[in-house]
Amino acid sequence: MNDRFPLASIVALLVISGGALVADALQAQESGARTVADGVYTDAQAARGAAAYDASCGGCHRPDLGGASGPSLKAQRFTRDFGGKDLKALFTKIATTMPRNAPASLGEDAYLDIVAHVLKENGFPTGSQELTAAALDGVRVLAGRAQPPPPLGDFSYVDLVGCVAAGPDGTWLLTRASDPVALAAAAPAASTTVAGARPLGGGTLHLIDAAAYAADRHVGHKVYVRGLLIRLPDEQRMTISAFEMVSAVCQ
Repeated sequence: MNDRFPLASIVALLVISGGALVADALQAQESGARTVADGVYTDAQAARGAAAYDASCGGCHRPDLGGASGPSLKAQRFTRDFGGKDLKALFTKIATTMPRNAPASLGEDAYLDIVAHVLKENGFPTGSQELTAAALDGVRVLAGRAQPPPPLGDFSYVDLVGCVAAGPDGTWLLTRASDPVALAAAAPAASTTVAGARPLGGGTLHLIDAAAYAADRHVGHKVYVRGLLIRLPDEQRMTISAFEMVSAVCQ
């Protein structure tokens, strides 16, 4: 160190500057730290964790981690509670408080698996090594990331817009349908404003059980539909879990 700038002078300078240099130094030091974005668990571990979570945690926190009688374990709540902390804080919270009626009863391996499931549901990638208790202290939690939509295929959960029309033999069709968009099963329905802005397309689908949604009242209307896509050799069908008119005209 240069003798012209003894340690006491440097400390004084840092105090005077409001600690900005200290903050910068800490940030630089942390920049090389491992995070949950580095693939700290495996797919197999998350799959085990999903089963354990569904059996012991889903009733309070919902299957999609969105929160019910227990708090949400994803999105803003996840970031607020655990963002910037070591992964051990998340593990300790889960391992010492869950399940509500029997905390700390599942065993260390099961709780590590559940942490892996929570990380996967928050959009963090898998890796080649399973998460272990020894690794928890050295992994920093980041803000949760939105899960990418699943690939579109037969029996995909989707949403789209189109025009209601009567089909043969008392069936109901969605004509001029937009391209279906794959969704996670727990995804919220699009707002009327967002759905109404989607352009129509050239598809036609047979709507199953559309009569239960008063399809006869919506002939010629532009509607938003969400449900299960079923692809057959001669047509596409769709079950309905959400059905909403977005415009009285289909144009």
